[in-house]
Amino acid sequence: MGSLSNTFESLYGCKPQVISEAPGRVNLIGEHIDFSDGFVLPYAIADRTHAAIARRSDSLVRIASNQRKDHLFTIDIADVKPGSAGGWEKYVLGVIWSLNVKSGLDILIDGSVPVGAGLSSSAALECSVAVALNLLLDLNISLEELARATQRAENEYVGMPCGIMDQSVSLMAHAGSALLLDCRTLSTQQIPFNVAEHGLELLVIDTQVHHALVDGGYAERRGSVESATEKLAVRSMRELSLEALDNARNDLTPEEYKRARHSVSEITRVHDAVEALEVSDFKKLGELISSSHDSLRDDYTVSCPELNCAVQTALNEGALGARMIGGGFGGSAIALIQARDLEKTRIAITDAFTEAGFKKPRFFTSLPSQGASARFFA
Repeated sequence: MGSLSNTFESLYGCKPQVISEAPGRVNLIGEHIDFSDGFVLPYAIADRTHAAIARRSDSLVRIASNQRKDHLFTIDIADVKPGSAGGWEKYVLGVIWSLNVKSGLDILIDGSVPVGAGLSSSAALECSVAVALNLLLDLNISLEELARATQRAENEYVGMPCGIMDQSVSLMAHAGSALLLDCRTLSTQQIPFNVAEHGLELLVIDTQVHHALVDGGYAERRGSVESATEKLAVRSMRELSLEALDNARNDLTPEEYKRARHSVSEITRVHDAVEALEVSDFKKLGELISSSHDSLRDDYTVSCPELNCAVQTALNEGALGARMIGGGFGGSAIALIQARDLEKTRIAITDAFTEAGFKKPRFFTSLPSQGASARFFA
C-alpha cells in the first residue's frame, strides 16, 4: 500500500488516516434472486479495490482515483445527496450519504477488479469506502448494517436497483469458502469450496462486453418479478414452489411467469448446490451451474451471444458446468473445469470468439478470498 499512500500524500499534501480494501466476487449460483429474498452462493475473489481516506477540517469532499489521475472531483458535504453531480464518484458519495457522514474527506481509490465484467467492481468500491469510514469515524456499524447501507447507496444514490448479495459477500466472505447468504435475514454460512483438492479449477471468462446495469434492463426484469409477487400475493418468490407458480400461471403475463420461474427454480438450485458441495459432488454442482445458465438465457433473458459462446465452448471442451454470472447483457461467465484442461479451454474459447468476430476474451482464476478490511495508517 506504499504507492497508494505516497500518491495520496502527493495529491492531498497529507498522509491518509485509514487504508482499506474490499474484494470483487464470483457467484457460483443464485443469480438475480437476491432482491427476491433468495439464497445465493458467491465467493470473494483476489482482485480488490483499495481506499485511502483522511478527514478534513472543512466541509469539502475530494475524490480521486489512481486509474484517473488527471481528475479530482470536489463537492461540499452539504451537497452530497441523490441527484448531485458525479460519475463513478457517485458510488463513493452514495456511501458517504448513506452513512450520514457530516465531515469533509479526502479520498483516493485504487483497484484491480475489472469494471463491467460482472465481478461486482461497484460493490468492491462501495465496501472499501464503507469499512474505511466505519473505522475512521468510529461508527461501530456491523457488517450486516454496512451491507444494507452500501446497497442503499447504490439503490437510492446511484439509481441502480441491485440486491444485497454483492455488498454482503464483499464484506463477509472468508478465504477458502463460498458464502451461503440468506438475502432476507443476511444470515450466512461458510461452505468450503476446495476445488483445487479435487483437481478442478473455476475459470472466469470475461467476454469484454462491458455492461451498464443502469440502462434499464436490470430494472425492467426486477420490475417483472415484483409485479408477479404482487399479483400472487406473496412476500417474495421465496414463498413459492414451482408447482404453485405453475398453478397460478394464468394470473401472470407470459413475461412475468418466465421471470418468476427463473427466480423460484434458481433458489432451489442454490440449496441443491450446497448439498452437492457438502459431499464433494462436483458433477452435480456442474449440472446445476449449467441449468442456471439455461434459465438465465431463456427465462430471464439476460445472456448475450458472447456469453452463450463462452458457455457452450467450455462445455464442448469437457467442463462440468458453465454459466453467465453477474447482471448479464455482457460481463463474465464461469466454467468448472478439470485443472489439466485449463489451457485448452482458454484456447478453444479464444478461437471461438475469433471465429464469431467477437472481441478477444480475458481469463481469470481465483480461489475464494477474504472479505473487506480496514486499518489505521501508521
